[in-house]
Amino acid sequence: MQDTHQEPVPAGPLQEEPQPAAADQDVGAAEVMPSLETLLKQAELAAQEHHDAWLRARAEADNIRKRAQVDIANAHKYAIENFSSALLAVKDSLEAALATTNATIDTVKSGVELTLKQLNSVFEKFNLTAIDPAGQKFDPHRHQAIGMLDSDAEPNTVVQVLQKGYLLNDRVIRPAMVMVAKAKTVENG
Repeated sequence: MQDTHQEPVPAGPLQEEPQPAAADQDVGAAEVMPSLETLLKQAELAAQEHHDAWLRARAEADNIRKRAQVDIANAHKYAIENFSSALLAVKDSLEAALATTNATIDTVKSGVELTLKQLNSVFEKFNLTAIDPAGQKFDPHRHQAIGMLDSDAEPNTVVQVLQKGYLLNDRVIRPAMVMVAKAKTVENG
């Protein structure tokens, strides 16, 4: 019979020896890596912080919006405050003129001229300018034609101003009411 007994083969480069330290590494890794519970708690805290910051930012945005609405409402409400204050001096001058008992035509005229100067200075201060288009080409954006007149002037030229118009910062607030020159008709003879 043959001998079936085999002798152990010495460990060579192809065989690996067991690593007893591997179990120790797993234990150390578990200690270093936080547990899922800890990670969840940290994530919940971070989420709560972000939510609180978002709520504060939203409240601040709402407050800014409300303040802006109040500011806009006040701007609309009190937009003409300075203009109104400047007009009070003109009104005072007119009332003083009416309160005078022994006024002559000359004193009334000079008082009206001074009051008109006051009013013109208020208009100038607030960029309110007159539109007096006599002799100019008709402009439908600045003038309102009331009628047409026979004239030697070129057709569509303003020949008469019935009422001055006014601009506020180059924006028409009242167009000038005007009469415009008619085009000349050729008579057949």
